[in-house]
Amino acid sequence: MSLTTILMTIISTTLVYSAPLIFTALGGTFSERSGVINVGLEGMMIVGAFCSTIFTLNLAPRLGILAAWLALLIGGICGCLFSLLHAVATINLRADHIISGAVLNMIAPAVCVFLTRIFYNGKGQTPVINQGLGTSTINGLKQIPILGKILFTQTSIIAWIAIIIAVICWYVLYRTAFVLHLRSVGENPAAADTLGINVDYYRYWGVLLSGFLGGLGGAVMAQSITLNFSVSTISGQGFMALAAMIFGKWDPIGSMAAAVFFGLAQSLPIIGAYIPGLSHINSVWFQVAPYLITVIVLAIFFGRSVGPAADGKNYIKSK
Repeated sequence: MSLTTILMTIISTTLVYSAPLIFTALGGTFSERSGVINVGLEGMMIVGAFCSTIFTLNLAPRLGILAAWLALLIGGICGCLFSLLHAVATINLRADHIISGAVLNMIAPAVCVFLTRIFYNGKGQTPVINQGLGTSTINGLKQIPILGKILFTQTSIIAWIAIIIAVICWYVLYRTAFVLHLRSVGENPAAADTLGINVDYYRYWGVLLSGFLGGLGGAVMAQSITLNFSVSTISGQGFMALAAMIFGKWDPIGSMAAAVFFGLAQSLPIIGAYIPGLSHINSVWFQVAPYLITVIVLAIFFGRSVGPAADGKNYIKSK
């Protein structure tokens, strides 16, 4: 196998596994920049995966591949609605952010698997999606010398969209007044309040954006990787996205790069067979690697990465 083919396989597989993590890590960035810790990203991904799968299975016979793309939007909307529980609990009821997020992570799989059993005669998983978002070749960009074949042949279009959105999020986060206000309530809500900035309003936006992007990430996972929904569809992806956000220092570009790194780790069971020197290693080690790398990264960088000053702190206006 030629070097070009090996690189094409590695990059293509890495991008496929990176896309859900990029969207979800970006969502976590917005929430925590507003001052609300969101460990419920896993639950939001589960809800997004479930709703998008049900949508695709029901409408794919009529809409074809368009159903899979619309399902991404449906997953994002459902994740956004689910995140309202976290917003109300942390912003209005001033609940502990970690506990609230953990509760979401317990509620989501229980409810979604229960509904799956109701919809599909007691089965714990949905049928396979026939109209998924697999890999495809971008014809115009494929013609670029050398890099065209490596980057844009049998690649994940949704992953490239995720990378573009990460760049847009960076611009929005640092160059627009709206998100500058959002960042201010995550750094010093009391000072922001004295300037007339509605702290609760911007924190709600942060959580809802995280829910939308987290649900979108779950939908991408279901539509492009697992191609169905079951209790194991997400299986820790939300926590990996959370680690990517911390590793990326709560920055959209940094979170995106970290998500690509974790995507590479997850793709090792597939690409290991194509990399000289790795093909003889037991595949079990490759399957364990993503989770082990996540723990190591958190252990090394969690203490060194400094998040927003008011992250996780409830704001009480009377004080």
